[in-house]
Amino acid sequence: MQTLYLLPMAGNTFGTVFKLTTFGESHGVAIGGIIDGCPAGIQLDFQAIQRDLDRRKPGQSKIVTQRKESDTVQFLSGIFEGVTTGTPIGFQIVNENQKSKDYSHIKDSYRPSHADKAYDDKYGTRDYRGGGRSSARETASRVVAGAVAKQMLAGLQIHAYTSSVGDLKLDKNYKELDFKEIENNAVRCADSAFAKACEDKIMQVRKAGDTIGGVISCVIQNVPASLGEPVFDKLHADLGKAMLSINAVKGFEYGSGFAGSEMLGSQHNDLYEKDGSTKTNHSGGIQGGISNGMDIYFKVAFKPVATIMQSQPTIDKQGNATEMQGKGRHDPCVVPRAVPIVEAMAALVLADHFLRNKTARVNTYS
Repeated sequence: MQTLYLLPMAGNTFGTVFKLTTFGESHGVAIGGIIDGCPAGIQLDFQAIQRDLDRRKPGQSKIVTQRKESDTVQFLSGIFEGVTTGTPIGFQIVNENQKSKDYSHIKDSYRPSHADKAYDDKYGTRDYRGGGRSSARETASRVVAGAVAKQMLAGLQIHAYTSSVGDLKLDKNYKELDFKEIENNAVRCADSAFAKACEDKIMQVRKAGDTIGGVISCVIQNVPASLGEPVFDKLHADLGKAMLSINAVKGFEYGSGFAGSEMLGSQHNDLYEKDGSTKTNHSGGIQGGISNGMDIYFKVAFKPVATIMQSQPTIDKQGNATEMQGKGRHDPCVVPRAVPIVEAMAALVLADHFLRNKTARVNTYS
């Protein structure tokens, strides 16, 4: 009996009030998105939006994929004379440097630890060119929307940075770091000496035809109190979903995280100052799922990139054993390019909860 596949690909929209829907594939004509729910009257800095895209784009340094894309965003709607109109903001980024032939060898085979077989099992078809919809190229659209969200959240500061590569770990509190240093090195670390060690590690791994993972830390400052909803829509829960939706992410922890499980309550409790702030911030700026005005901080763990330049055993569509070796242009470590993606997803969550608060208050007093 022939299997009949009738499943659409759902899950393309993120957010409740401030919403982003993305479209496109890695080797299609273009990728892009629609931002719905963005308030009217926001004067947009298009250069700032493009700067964030440039931080994510391929080919920017020797430790990332050498695919050459300008990643120039073109806005199609929702903006007039540089100001948002309150209507849906449509945008696209044209794919300029596809090399689909680099993937012809996997047309009928499954790459280990990729979404290839999972897509075939679920939909009965897949775009094998760079992974199609499952490619991390989709995240460029998130960066555009996140950059718009940042400008809506004027005054709020989001700083993400590389805090580990493989077994190399930055052993410093974020208050000891210089966030201005992040864009001064290819690894995007807030410590120059550590950045150099990480870059050397990535190059060593790349020469061996292998890949390596790492961790991105993120700090959000000047966050107003009262963002987040109790029970299922807690602020940290939505941040967790946002981060875990990013390609290659394997873990998320906020505040004291797993280390908090080793502490006593008397050590972990954040005691209040007279002004309502707390002496410590093990809670990570969120209590009961609601922001308390303290800094929000969290970590996001990324696995090693699945495509490696070494031969590995796998299977084809018929279940026959075969061999596969990665070809084409791939990141030896995704972490440096993922820094602006983490910032973007954090901005989308905060923008959404900010507008949910605003809507609730309008409804209360109407």
